[in-house]
Amino acid sequence: MERYFADLHIHIGRSSNNHPIKITASNSLTFENIVIEAKLRKGLDIIGIIDCASPPVIDDIKRLIASEQLVYTAGGGYLYRGDMLVILGVEVEINQEGYGAGHFLCYFRNVEIIEEFSGWLSQYITNIQLSTQVARVSVRQLQEKVKELQGLFVPAHIFTPHKGIYGNMTSRMAELLDINMVDAVELGLSADSLMAAHILELKDITFLTNSDAHSLPKIAREYNEFILDDLSFDGIASALHRVNENYVAANYGMEPRLGKYHRSHCVECDTTANETNAPPILICPNCNSKHLTIGVYDRIVDISEAIKPLYTHIQPYKYQIPIEFIPKIGSKTMQKLYYNFHTEMNIIHNITFEELVAVVGESIANLICQAREGNINLVSGGGGTYGKLEIQ
Repeated sequence: MERYFADLHIHIGRSSNNHPIKITASNSLTFENIVIEAKLRKGLDIIGIIDCASPPVIDDIKRLIASEQLVYTAGGGYLYRGDMLVILGVEVEINQEGYGAGHFLCYFRNVEIIEEFSGWLSQYITNIQLSTQVARVSVRQLQEKVKELQGLFVPAHIFTPHKGIYGNMTSRMAELLDINMVDAVELGLSADSLMAAHILELKDITFLTNSDAHSLPKIAREYNEFILDDLSFDGIASALHRVNENYVAANYGMEPRLGKYHRSHCVECDTTANETNAPPILICPNCNSKHLTIGVYDRIVDISEAIKPLYTHIQPYKYQIPIEFIPKIGSKTMQKLYYNFHTEMNIIHNITFEELVAVVGESIANLICQAREGNINLVSGGGGTYGKLEIQ
């Protein structure tokens, strides 16, 4: 058994021939740029690239296979330059009548199956080239197709008001889908596993923390630690269902208060709730408006089935603050850090205070270590604005 670090939700902004793929993602997010960044800068062992049903992206994948930069493994998935596993995925939006819109991640073992799924999906969306288009199918229909193709089905950022299944569609997933065909759920940047453990129907489902990266620097802001006997699609599937000693050993996630939707935000008076352990804010306490973007914390408290977590067997959740959130660290300082310490995971978790001081000075070294230890005050994010660190 080996330990691997995985970020399974990375978007593509453009194809190599400059076709737009994910409109809200950076143009620098091409398939090839992603694999290079993830391997060399971020230090990941496994990545899931979303938006692979787009025909121009399929062409990019086939080109990398032809050049032998991507090599298919017997258990599914592709090894990039020999040792980083690439899993091909698709994000689908479903706007189900009477419920609202939600995002769902679908993963497949090879490009041939992705191509078949792309052909099926193209019947139900307006433009198959663009990512995350609204599909004119139900959530159960999508599940059934994914399972027919032996894929993995994962509801995305489940608590966010921006198209999470709990945040925007329903208080109980079982109303919309077959729980037995859910392979995992993605918590999203504004939640952690202890928050999710208040929902009873999630008790047997593996939690994932992924970056949902829309730019290269955002890759690995959240990731997972897998223990696998086989670095492959089948290995990932076994870990999600805890089969043959494969499992997800830990989630590495942002402190939820840094997420864009952690607390409720009033659209009328432009204020964000920021109390710790407060009751859910569903009506603005400042102006009494009901025109709120309901925060993840507030939504979970509102729909939860107990005051305390209902189960404790979940994998450990390890909090991290990405370097981009730390004030006073600009591009030149980042270049120094990468040059000396190679990957962001190494900088965030491993490099000693003394080693940091030697490269970036005592002030910056202190900030990195304080963030690592959770000794910095945070202001909660909400309404689409990230939280921030308060530096005295």
